[in-house]
Amino acid sequence: MPTVLIPPPYRGPTQGTGEVEVEGGDVLGSLEDVDRKFPGFLAQVVNEDGAVLPFVKLFKNGDQLDVAEALRTPVGGDDEIEVLAAIAGG
Repeated sequence: MPTVLIPPPYRGPTQGTGEVEVEGGDVLGSLEDVDRKFPGFLAQVVNEDGAVLPFVKLFKNGDQLDVAEALRTPVGGDDEIEVLAAIAGG
């Protein structure tokens, strides 16, 4: 079963849970599954227009996904989807 890995900054809605098993299908469906279990999660990752927020990076099995295609990327089996916040420094 696919898993979504959630970093500490995004765990408010998940009440501290860092890994959530999902049904899969595609990345968006997986994130929506997390949101069904933990309402409020999806709004931290995707905007009202259905696009990935600019400061969010998505990975599948350790490979960064292209922002334009990320949400439509197929997910299944033992895939891991990781949500990360892009950090800027200076």
